Amino acid sequence: MDKTLTISYHEYDSAAGLPVADRELLEQAVAATATAYSPYSHFSVGAALRLTDGTVVCGSNQENAAYPSGLCAERTAIFAASAQHPDVRDYAALAVAGRAADGTLCEASPCGACRQVLAEYEGRQGHPMRVICLLQGGRVRVFASVADLLPFGFVF
Repeated sequence: MDKTLTISYHEYDSAAGLPVADRELLEQAVAATATAYSPYSHFSVGAALRLTDGTVVCGSNQENAAYPSGLCAERTAIFAASAQHPDVRDYAALAVAGRAADGTLCEASPCGACRQVLAEYEGRQGHPMRVICLLQGGRVRVFASVADLLPFGFVF
């Protein structure tokens, strides 16, 4: 039996088209790129996670010479939120931004491991978590759910 998978997302020409809360979250993700430790890849990633109570927790990629012992920005943010706010465990949106070695902003999207972690957190909370990704040229892509990024994640 053949089946079709459709993934929905919205793309904006710039962050200016985003709702204010999403634009501010993306700005925090961009700011978080400054805290990345990326001496090997020279690719800094920042993530900003907004909890449903309005709290924002940021993370950045942290590399290590003993690859793959580092951690991506998205997992840094969600694990920090889970540890620092154990009673909330309810996430509204995650914004992700990248910065190249020359300082220019560039496209960033969660890797496969991050997608699986995000999918598990989304499943635990029982409602979608939006994902906002900065693209080349300042465009922005918004997914209504992590499930749109990882439609066939591991069952949990």
